Amino acid sequence: MKMRSWLFAPGDSERKMEKAVEGAADVVIFDLEDAVAIENKPQARRMVRDFLEANPDARERIFVRVNPLDGPHTLDDLAAIMPGKPGGIMLPKAYGRQDVEALDKYLSALEVANGIENGSTPVIVLLTEVAECMFHAGDFKGAPRLVALTWGAEDLADSIGASTNRNPDGSFTFTYELARSMCLLGAATAGIPAIETIQGDFRDTEGLKTRAENVRRAGFRGMLAIHPAQVEVINEAFTPGDEEIAEAREIVGLFEANPGAGTIGWKGGMLDRPHLSRARQLLSQIDWD
Repeated sequence: MKMRSWLFAPGDSERKMEKAVEGAADVVIFDLEDAVAIENKPQARRMVRDFLEANPDARERIFVRVNPLDGPHTLDDLAAIMPGKPGGIMLPKAYGRQDVEALDKYLSALEVANGIENGSTPVIVLLTEVAECMFHAGDFKGAPRLVALTWGAEDLADSIGASTNRNPDGSFTFTYELARSMCLLGAATAGIPAIETIQGDFRDTEGLKTRAENVRRAGFRGMLAIHPAQVEVINEAFTPGDEEIAEAREIVGLFEANPGAGTIGWKGGMLDRPHLSRARQLLSQIDWD
């Protein structure tokens, strides 16, 4: 499954859900949390389930962001949507691995109740929306159902009482760059993809392109989107180019032709095993289909 672009759509808007699914996003996230007012949550749950039931061919790429486990809405969300067999669940405001394990138990019971294969509903976790989880980013290795980690800057600012998360030039301040790094390191420890957080200004496609390319070079494998206009930019940025692919294949080929070599001369320099590992990781990204 490709995980380059993850597009949010509010769960109480049938039009926006339809538009999101019709587009090119690798994953669509129907939101029952921040995008839906408390009084509209029951209706949004019904709308999301109805959409899932009416569009079985699209289910695999539809995740649902439920409300956080420390609030009163999560079980209502899950009980309402699981009969629709969503492709996955996004868990926001996680405090640590224990939240993933609790969610696993809820999902297992609901899978059995709805004739879904046990353990088949994957989970992506929003890692840094509460300050406490920053100290547990490395604890998710082997966590049940977990297929990706992502991070958030806005809720983290609220969690620590910050008035802003930006420097005067618009870049993230140190704490939020740290959160991004903790997400990346936590995902690497768990052996799963790290997904970059949103860019709020959906009109700034050039800025989005630059940022997406930068975080891919840093190790991220995809990015959250809040508007369909961002999807194609993200998909392109996280798709390895022909030159990169050819170079990676050449490096892999060199080591396969010299299986006992620890280092190999190449283009005036030296390749070693980390170069081989990176080449293989890049090639794995073109096999997500």
